[in-house]
Amino acid sequence: MVTREQRIAATFVDLADTLVADFDVIDFLHTLAARSVELLDASAAAIMLADSGGELQVMASSAEEARLLELYELQNDEGPCLDCYRSGGPVGQPSVTAMRTVWPVFTARLQELGFNSAQAVPMRLREETIGALTIFRVTPGLLRAADLRIGQAMADVATIGLLQERAITAREVLAVQLQGALDSRVQLEQAKGMLAERRGLQMDAAFQLMRGFARGHNLRLRDVAARVIDGTIDDNLFWPGNR
Repeated sequence: MVTREQRIAATFVDLADTLVADFDVIDFLHTLAARSVELLDASAAAIMLADSGGELQVMASSAEEARLLELYELQNDEGPCLDCYRSGGPVGQPSVTAMRTVWPVFTARLQELGFNSAQAVPMRLREETIGALTIFRVTPGLLRAADLRIGQAMADVATIGLLQERAITAREVLAVQLQGALDSRVQLEQAKGMLAERRGLQMDAAFQLMRGFARGHNLRLRDVAARVIDGTIDDNLFWPGNR
């Protein structure tokens, strides 16, 4: 049986392994979101990164509800992820009452989607903050101190990996990469919606099918998404028995 400590160790290895050919930023960030849920006392997680203009964009999430909440933060300029990115430090409130005081609009939407807690840790190295990881919980209150340290450590390792990639490929190249990732995210959401509608699936399930297919066939997510949109891939191929 794999212990939690072994899963944590494996996660840090995965997050540090960015020195690979054809590094996939989107898949890397989805791994961070998924592992945050697996290893912390969390119900969902999402990640925002700053684009080349310094504006935050939702880049990855473990669940559709988390993605919607992050978009809601951006639309209303209110929430823990924004405060975390702006301050460069972890942000959270100890109770729903405290959250309503600081983020009234965001907290109302948070509870509508079934959560009672949200806190964020920065994706930061020294003075450079490139985004934030937000943890959503059904249970009210803050993460335990030990879990928060693990979450921050994962965000730190992921940040180092992304900045390392920037150093290797040069800042100009990464700016194009990140913008391409943003464009891919839009395309991915479109493909996810199309597959979900055609197959009567939840959005999360449609994404997992595409991600599994991409990994199983050594393809990039954005390439699979493009083939779903232009119709050059048969939906039936996504089902496990047809892979």
